[in-house]
Amino acid sequence: MDETSVETERPAVPRAGGTPVNDGTPVGDGADADLAFNVFAKSCPSRRTLEDVTGRWGSLTLGALHEGSLRFNELRRRVDGVSEKMLSQTLHALERDGLVRREAQPTNPPRVDYELTELGHQVTERLLSLIHFVEERMPSVLDAQRSYDTARGAR
Repeated sequence: MDETSVETERPAVPRAGGTPVNDGTPVGDGADADLAFNVFAKSCPSRRTLEDVTGRWGSLTLGALHEGSLRFNELRRRVDGVSEKMLSQTLHALERDGLVRREAQPTNPPRVDYELTELGHQVTERLLSLIHFVEERMPSVLDAQRSYDTARGAR
């Protein structure tokens, strides 16, 4: 075996439930090498994608696009409170992650539409389950916040 074909074993990192996975480092020398990802490892690329999806603007942008294709300003109105700069950065990150597709129409003035990719739809379905769960449980959350604030003398 020559040096270019040697595969290196990576140490296993325990995952919740006790199943070991490697640290997310590619094994082998090809772009198609099998990868095992572990979001708890600081160097794992899945951590960045998780941040893009679950960050405030990422989750709201994905949720808004679940309803269908939107132009930039339509999306900005739908995601109340997001600045133009933050929405632009968020869309770039989600597009890079393969979750959002940007389609520029050759019109005058130019028209740009954003929509979820198939992967984006899959991620957003799971995200919306969490969003709906949180919305449904808000009375309990508000009660807990009041109790916490009362116990600590906050207003």
